[in-house]
Amino acid sequence: MEKPVNSTTLARTKSDQLVETLAAAFKSPTQSDQAPGTSDSGGTLSRKSSRRLVMGASPGRSSGSGKNTHIRKSRSAQMKLDLEELSSGAALSRASSASLGLSFSFTGFTVPPDEIADSKPFSDDDIPEDIEAGSCKPKFQTEPTLPIYLKFTDVTYKVIIKGMTTSEERDILNGISGAVNPGEVLALMGPSGSGKTTLLNLLGGRLIQSTVGGSITYNDQPYSKFLKSRIGFVTQDDVLFPHLTVKETLTYAARLRLPKTLTKQQKEKRAIDVIYELGLERCQDTMIGGSFVRGISGGERKRVCIGNEIIINPSLLFLDEPTSGLDSTTALRTVQTLQDIAESGKTVVTTIHQPSSRLFHKFDKLILLGKGSLLYFGKASEAMVYFSSIGCSPLIAMNPAEFLLDLANGNINDISVPSELEDKVQMGNSETETRNGKPPPAVVHEYLVEAYESRVAENEKKKLMTPLPLDEELKLKVSSSKRQWGASWWQQYCILFCRGIKERRHDYFSWLRITQVLSTAIILGLLWWQSDSKSTRGRQDQVGLLFFIAVFWGFFPVFTAIFTFPQERAMLSKERAADMYRLSAYFLARTTSDLPLDLILPVLFLLVVYFMAGLRLSAGPFFLSMLTVFLCIVAAQGLGLAIGATLMDLKRATTLASVTVMTFMLAGGYFVKKVPIFIAWIRYMSFNYHTYKLLLKVQYQDIMPPENGIKTDNGLWEVGALVAMIFGYRLLAYLSLRRMQLNCGA
Repeated sequence: MEKPVNSTTLARTKSDQLVETLAAAFKSPTQSDQAPGTSDSGGTLSRKSSRRLVMGASPGRSSGSGKNTHIRKSRSAQMKLDLEELSSGAALSRASSASLGLSFSFTGFTVPPDEIADSKPFSDDDIPEDIEAGSCKPKFQTEPTLPIYLKFTDVTYKVIIKGMTTSEERDILNGISGAVNPGEVLALMGPSGSGKTTLLNLLGGRLIQSTVGGSITYNDQPYSKFLKSRIGFVTQDDVLFPHLTVKETLTYAARLRLPKTLTKQQKEKRAIDVIYELGLERCQDTMIGGSFVRGISGGERKRVCIGNEIIINPSLLFLDEPTSGLDSTTALRTVQTLQDIAESGKTVVTTIHQPSSRLFHKFDKLILLGKGSLLYFGKASEAMVYFSSIGCSPLIAMNPAEFLLDLANGNINDISVPSELEDKVQMGNSETETRNGKPPPAVVHEYLVEAYESRVAENEKKKLMTPLPLDEELKLKVSSSKRQWGASWWQQYCILFCRGIKERRHDYFSWLRITQVLSTAIILGLLWWQSDSKSTRGRQDQVGLLFFIAVFWGFFPVFTAIFTFPQERAMLSKERAADMYRLSAYFLARTTSDLPLDLILPVLFLLVVYFMAGLRLSAGPFFLSMLTVFLCIVAAQGLGLAIGATLMDLKRATTLASVTVMTFMLAGGYFVKKVPIFIAWIRYMSFNYHTYKLLLKVQYQDIMPPENGIKTDNGLWEVGALVAMIFGYRLLAYLSLRRMQLNCGA
């Protein structure tokens, strides 16, 4: 039976109905009147990399009511029915069903221009936010920053490989030239081992050695210490404290790095703003996590690392493979974040490893490296045109980034072979050809280097030689050698002290450590249960207990402190390279923040052992014994810090500490009473010896004759020796850290 229609339907054709339906679907409450194709002031290409017509609306853009959903579904169904009836002779090339609408790409039907004008084409900026990033965030609204124009010409870098008998120089970078201006994103691409990270470290001022050649200028000025406070550097590895939350991590960074002119509240507010700008509000109270601690996801960790650097509003931002290990959507959002940062007037340089096609089109400039040589520098959008001009074109549809990486590797499968390269191979030996008739990678690499040098390199170098039209004031600011600290020395110390306690309280109060100390104390108390100090045999037993206490609290802190600086070396190098704090403030805060935590477990230990073993039950001897153990712990901890800071290698440090502690224990005065004169000096360097003597004097100061040959004097000489060890070992550790920083060029 035929369906009845009303007079309005008869007055319009089905084509008109479909036009109106399309126009209604295009009009969305969230669309603005802004023109879709905009470009930045620097003349870079438009950011909108795709232009597609989309019908329907996403759930987040609709009113959410059941009635509207029913209307949308009815429109989709009506659209599909009309399309089937209307385009009987038209080819339907693409139809994808979404949750609330359909996307069509078809021929034989056009939408009037005035209807299209009211719609907004779909672009990469409209991709729905991934689950990790939360809801869509506004663009970065940051205060103006000092513009820095980065130029580098003929940059070379060599490393010296020392063998058993000879040393060899190896070239890492060969004459790299390029430039990037504020508002632009420069991508460094190339296969593994091509020198991307080395070049990034050179540009960021992280490698300052005599083997570096060429010129690197910032606003036509060489690198200076002032730039440390204007450069943000995101390393490839996420170097973060695992037990701090996201909010704590960014707050401490803000308090240490933002200028002194801002108050504490303003700095903390800046940290909160960065959290919301990067979409981290859902996980701001979650611990960062690490290998053995559950925490935030990989994409969120990467955003925290970026937040650590952009919190200072840097002029230059360097990133080492920020998308490695991320899924495609999270990687796209990360690069979109970099694009937003660049658009606010900053200069962004990043290494990238095999980006997707959408990521590739978001870069303004591109440097392609192969075996340390420059294969291309210019606009990313013109890279394919350049390689086509030298005869290298993809034979199949291919991601531009994959095509460029194949060329950099010398792999020209599915790539046209230039006639010049074919002639070169034919003129050479037939052995240079591979089995499939393609030239070998070494020949391809040589051809690409020669092609760039002969066609592009000279023109680019001439552009780099042109002086920048900048005010002298901007150049003088960059060339200033004065460092800018974000906080005073005392403020740095207080902030690092609080951060250290928050980070390490989880380690010190772990059930494993508490169980270890308390179980040892209980076993000692049971073995020396209510020992008799009045008899000679009972005192001999107690002497063994006192020596064990001296050895235990000398051994335990040494092997705890050894791990301090080797484990934090990456964090120390990263933060010192950014001039977050003075080394002296860090060292003092690091060593003193351990003391409150280190002294809690010995108190529990002595409370159990002292009374179970029946030692002198009076307040004076108890607190003097406690003080003696404290001095031993702090001195032993200083030895561990010195060994760890000097060697910076856990395996070698553990070996040296084992030998040292064993020697100190044997020379402690319990096993050997009469030591030969030529080696007797060792016992005076042993904190076990001085601790053991003090404990005996505290327990048996009223007993005649002296127990175990120890004179019962006031013990000031032993106290002075332990105090000298406390400061001497720590001074050695500080000097070792200072030497490490000088060697790193920080």
